Amino acid sequence: MLKWFNLLVCFWIPLAGICQLKDLPPYQFDNHIFVTSPDSLPHVMLNEIAVFPRTKNMSKKELRQYTILEFRVKKVYPIAKVAAVKLQEYNRVYLSFNKEKERKEYIKRIEKELFSEFETEIRTMSIQQGRILIKLIDRETGRSSYEIIKEFKGGFSAFFWQGVARLFGHNLKSEYDAAVEDRQIEYIVWQIDNGLI
Repeated sequence: MLKWFNLLVCFWIPLAGICQLKDLPPYQFDNHIFVTSPDSLPHVMLNEIAVFPRTKNMSKKELRQYTILEFRVKKVYPIAKVAAVKLQEYNRVYLSFNKEKERKEYIKRIEKELFSEFETEIRTMSIQQGRILIKLIDRETGRSSYEIIKEFKGGFSAFFWQGVARLFGHNLKSEYDAAVEDRQIEYIVWQIDNGLI
């Protein structure tokens, strides 16, 4: 018995040493699993999974409200995305001008362009859709509508439009809160971005 044990130990010790080699090159399976040595565990990159509250457990009233919110977001979200792209372009050109007169002329051209493109959609918007649009513009640009108006048109103009917005129950200083207040809007936007609705 001792003879077999000695023989087993003689073969087992060299094999254990081979398994501990650390200078092996890394290798890869299926573009996802990386193994750096025989002792390594696979490292798998998983896609991001968003977790949102389920709509299946809603009452009829909550489901109806959610469906209305989904309709409103689907109508105004494309406008907010276009606004974000245009704002970046306008801001780049606006800052390239050295003279205030050139900047004012450029702002007038922008206003005419935006009115011709979005006037009918914005005039037919409900008050709730306008409120959602203000929030989504903040989401897409990282700045409130008030800040954007103040940057391009000045403080007095921003104050004036904030007063007009207040008459209709809006607040141009509204900020988007994806974690708490605007969680359902964020879920709907996520579904739109992923092509689920």
